[in-house]
Amino acid sequence: MQVLSEGERPWTIPSAERKRWDCVALGEVMLRLDPGEERVRSARNFRVWEGGGEYNVARALSRTFRRPTAVLTALPRNELGDLVEGLIAQARVDVSQILWRPYDGLGRTTRVGLNFTERGFGVRPPLGVSDRANSAASQITPDEFDWDRLFGETGARWLHTGGVFAALSQATADATLAAVRAARRKGVQVSYDVNYRASLWAGHPDPDAARRVNAAIAAECDLLFADERSLSTCLGLDVEAAGRRAWSIDPQPPARGAALAFEAFPRLRAVAYTLRDPRSASVNGWQGVVHGRDGRYQSVERQGLEILDRVGGGDAFAAGVIHGLLSGGGLQRAADLGAAHGALAMTTPGDAADVSAAEVEALAKGEARVAQR
Repeated sequence: MQVLSEGERPWTIPSAERKRWDCVALGEVMLRLDPGEERVRSARNFRVWEGGGEYNVARALSRTFRRPTAVLTALPRNELGDLVEGLIAQARVDVSQILWRPYDGLGRTTRVGLNFTERGFGVRPPLGVSDRANSAASQITPDEFDWDRLFGETGARWLHTGGVFAALSQATADATLAAVRAARRKGVQVSYDVNYRASLWAGHPDPDAARRVNAAIAAECDLLFADERSLSTCLGLDVEAAGRRAWSIDPQPPARGAALAFEAFPRLRAVAYTLRDPRSASVNGWQGVVHGRDGRYQSVERQGLEILDRVGGGDAFAAGVIHGLLSGGGLQRAADLGAAHGALAMTTPGDAADVSAAEVEALAKGEARVAQR
């Protein structure tokens, strides 16, 4: 589809002057236990990482793009909580806003969530096995953070959160909604990654909870990370019907999902997502797309992208998009940086990219891939 660049305007964002953070992320931080080339079912050793859909974005903005960030989460006051805090601090993400829960000695009431993750290879797809019930972060309530201070004159310029955190409990859904509404009141930019996980919503007593909660949050957002499947499943937008109407008028219509999202959520300024063509766990097609109200912006399509660890590629894409917008660039630059950062993230183990901003810029510009000595 043709990239529409005519009429693009820079993204207007509050000045960094006097602001403590460029971005704060609200979400759960878990321990990822990675068996490397082995299977979870037979592993003798696991490598430990910290990770979480919302936190990964703050980590990448700090680690790759050297931006001041903080994480809004909760941990138990025990050895595992201290481990997670230390890993977060190593990524230069501010840990001062972490809520600490008393530990009961067994983890009956509060604990660190665990995520056992296989990278997959070839015909064997990636596998994630979560063990996160009763985690400290799942008990965060709307009144535990001082939103006015966090998003006030000397607080954050940007809030990022996501559907994984919102799905953990009714309390976290309420906290997410309180956060995005407070950020909106203070003029802080808000991004939300729908990041649908059927397993998290399956036990909810309200079968329509996912759509109701996600729609209420999306209504407060500037930037929504969601593909057409997520817009339909999580927000209840009738993407299929919209597509039939569009094709009857124009054989090359604009993206139906983004158009519906802009219609449903008047405050929304952009919708972003990645296009994956998974030929195997180790080789994917890869492209980043950002829709603004003035058109569609897309990165170069990378066919046959070789992947070491695909987990976290979408979070790295989100961080690249946000960095591009915080830098004062337009949506095309945001799409290019997001796609390049996501591609590089999947060449390193763990949830987050272990790359530099210079590497991201070089890949986004299509510079030659030669050995660096």
